Amino acid sequence: MFKDKAGRPLSFSELIDKLITRFKTVLLEFEVFLLHLTGCLPSHNLRKLIYKTAGIKIGRGSSLHMHIRFYNPKNIKIGQDTIIGEGTVLDGRDNLIIGDHVDIASEVMIYNSEHNINDENFSAITDQVVIEDYVFIGPRAIILPGVTIGKGAVIGAGAVVTKDIPPFAVAAGVPAKIIGERKLKKLSYKLGRAAWFR
Repeated sequence: MFKDKAGRPLSFSELIDKLITRFKTVLLEFEVFLLHLTGCLPSHNLRKLIYKTAGIKIGRGSSLHMHIRFYNPKNIKIGQDTIIGEGTVLDGRDNLIIGDHVDIASEVMIYNSEHNINDENFSAITDQVVIEDYVFIGPRAIILPGVTIGKGAVIGAGAVVTKDIPPFAVAAGVPAKIIGERKLKKLSYKLGRAAWFR
């Protein structure tokens, strides 16, 4: 007799369902591994081509620097003229929507899945993350599931964002709190070209 990880007996159909799910998970893990290797290629255009083939939607003029980590790429949408820094984590286990002219610095981690610490099985819960146009996220900031960062907002380096940030707010700290406001409200800048070997 087969049992699940909690020791509950499984019917034959439940066993087949679990085996199919496990097979799909292994295939996704292999795809994510290949995308990790793609992140080592020193060519923006080649990386973007491979990322788009994997299902990531990338707008015109956007640059994804080297060594980015993805989880389930098919739920990730990146707007136009957006720059994603080196070593960033982009979680696609739920929808991850990144707008136009967004500047995400190096080693930022954006998650939309986490464990429910109050669940007896420690099960995963997911919620989408939305980053609106003209947002700047400083290095090593962490964005957690269910967060929306409003247009033009600024997230300080090392901040941990656990709640929505309103448009044009400046937030910093752990957990992130609003510490100011961006004075310029009519934003129309372009971020420019990507560095060749990043």
